[in-house]
Amino acid sequence: MTEQQVLQIASQAMLTGAKIAAPIMIAAMAVGLVVSLFQSVTQIQEMTLTFVPKLVAVGAVVMLAGHWMLGVFVGYVHSLFASLPQLLAGG
Repeated sequence: MTEQQVLQIASQAMLTGAKIAAPIMIAAMAVGLVVSLFQSVTQIQEMTLTFVPKLVAVGAVVMLAGHWMLGVFVGYVHSLFASLPQLLAGG
């Protein structure tokens, strides 16, 4: 296994991780922004007010996009396992 192959596998792993995490992170950031704007307008500084809506939003994203996220991950693992004999052979 060459250095270039290791770097390619690592970059594909990071790209796959970013694809999988992106919907959850975007939803949590959007809900956090809306809740923080609401808190600044109403001057309510309750800690649970930020946690519960984010939890609901992340749960909804996982329910809606979980099948896609699992498909992306399984596709990456399949391609990694398919290239395993070539990687172990050294070419």
